[in-house]
Amino acid sequence: MSNESRMQTYEQEDLKRDLKNRHIQMIAIGGAIGTGLFYGSSWAIKTAGPAILLVYLLAAIAIYFVMRALGEMAVEEPVSGSYVSYSNRYIHRFAGFLNGWNAFIFLLATSAADLNALGNYVHFWFPAIPIWVTAGAAVSLMFLVNIIGVKIYGEAEFWFSLVKVVAIVAMIVFGVGMVAFGIGNHGVPIGYHNLVDHGGFFPKGTGGTFLAIVMVAFAFGGVENLGLAAGEAKDVKTTMPKAVNATFWRLLIFYVGAIAVLLMVFPWTSLTTKGSPFVEVFTKIGIPAAASIMNLVVVMAVLSAVNASVFTNSRTFYNLSLQKNAPAFLGVTNSRKVPHRAILMVFATMFAGVLLNYIMPEQAFDLFSSVTVFALVCAWGSIVISHIGFRKSKMRKGEESQITYKMPFYPYSNYIALTFLAAVLTGIAILPDMRISLVVSAVWVFVVFVAYKFYVRNDATRASVVVEASEPKDMPA
Repeated sequence: MSNESRMQTYEQEDLKRDLKNRHIQMIAIGGAIGTGLFYGSSWAIKTAGPAILLVYLLAAIAIYFVMRALGEMAVEEPVSGSYVSYSNRYIHRFAGFLNGWNAFIFLLATSAADLNALGNYVHFWFPAIPIWVTAGAAVSLMFLVNIIGVKIYGEAEFWFSLVKVVAIVAMIVFGVGMVAFGIGNHGVPIGYHNLVDHGGFFPKGTGGTFLAIVMVAFAFGGVENLGLAAGEAKDVKTTMPKAVNATFWRLLIFYVGAIAVLLMVFPWTSLTTKGSPFVEVFTKIGIPAAASIMNLVVVMAVLSAVNASVFTNSRTFYNLSLQKNAPAFLGVTNSRKVPHRAILMVFATMFAGVLLNYIMPEQAFDLFSSVTVFALVCAWGSIVISHIGFRKSKMRKGEESQITYKMPFYPYSNYIALTFLAAVLTGIAILPDMRISLVVSAVWVFVVFVAYKFYVRNDATRASVVVEASEPKDMPA
């Protein structure tokens, strides 16, 4: 069966387009602001020093090109499967199969990492509560939010993201006040010397700066989820371009801007890899309640990440089922047009992440964040490569001029994005603590390939049965 015939057969979704423009905009922001900024930024700063700002800037450019490629396809062909569907259509069925089931390990790894961070945040107030208890409570709450309907998810993500935006803007404003006017520092301006005083702007050399790209990639993970919302957006041709166009500036403000303030306020050598450095900013201001408020914000940031994960992964499994690349029972919706069975599968997988935090609470974040980066590279890489196939398909049909939201600098922007992704994989291979994730990922890809072969063989068997049943039988004499 050809790719285009598969598209026509497997993309008949039964979802309710109930996400408004403000939901889409905040989902885009929420995808750009996650655990990697609030929690993983300490690790990235320790690895590169102040030069991490340059890494965030270059990564933001590369991810913007990835999002523009995704946006072009999403506007023309809005489906909830997003890059999973596009890779199935424009690369190869195995690419769609791998990306779809990568969502499973991505979900397990991301939820384990996010829930581990959440447990550490809660320790700010209640150090005696085990990480896994907090994780279990969070998963249960987000399950209820998502099972009710997509509009409830959109509302929850809207408010979660709004809180994150307000908090980061407040942190930047307070930080600038400390740097320029000495607020929280006895009226003595802190100035900009912390950017260069402790070993210079490149204290870890080019090597450390390069390796920090891994955690920066993890921090940006989630921006691609915007494409998954296209299948349930009310006016995708208007809302999607607006959301994608704003991605680059949001990454600059929320990452480069916030981290720059952080590095000016504190010597980079004083930041610890435990907890959130953003809490330290409000603690330094001298208002005890401010630190608790900021800690509440980062708790909500993780809840937002978990909330988004339930939504995006359930839609991925749902669409994967419609492609005949997952069990058929996952492709069923209830009376509210919610893929409830896919959500139940996500719920079960997340509880496995809770279990992992019970077994290995200290190692969960570092290990699973690196596994997550591999899945992200697969997702982003497939978006860029699918886009090349998508554009070539349009050119063959003479429809390229009809594309309303084109990727800039095609195909050179595609190659820039792929070079960035190759650098991320190289960084994972070099870092001793993260190298194991490549081994785990290689084993996973092999398992998925075996499963893919099984699905293909079953498809061939079913097709053969259908053909035999449709052939006319000889009449008895």
